[in-house]
Amino acid sequence: MEGKTLADRIEEYLKWLLSSNPEGVIEVQRQELARVFACVPSQITYVLGTRFTVERGYLVESRRGGGGYVRIIRLPLRDRQRFQEWVESVIGEYVSQEAGEAILARLCQEGLLSEREKILLKSVIHRQALPLELPERDRVRAAILRSVLLTLLREDL
Repeated sequence: MEGKTLADRIEEYLKWLLSSNPEGVIEVQRQELARVFACVPSQITYVLGTRFTVERGYLVESRRGGGGYVRIIRLPLRDRQRFQEWVESVIGEYVSQEAGEAILARLCQEGLLSEREKILLKSVIHRQALPLELPERDRVRAAILRSVLLTLLREDL
């Protein structure tokens, strides 16, 4: 794990736990994870909030009291209905570059885009390729991503 940040190690560990569960659901306690990684619970909260987002294919539910646990659910995109629901939930009227790149990374991870396609699309939605002021740039980025993703849903390709 040389060269990896604490956040990288926590993310890797949680993904390993998720991959070990056939349902793609785990429940963990922030305090326990903080103890395992010798960090403060807010570091765990940071990792959950930045690396386990809907764009990246995760749903995180927090429960307070009773020791306070966090449930992480991996949202698979294997079937068309689930994929369409995911597209509708993550692409609103505006998409930031960071969120767009997270969406592309997720599609690549799920095998819906090749690495080459991901790199190509990443360059298409990059701020330098969209010489517009905000928020128009984020609106155009969302339209491009929506168009690409809906094209992926087509069965006649």
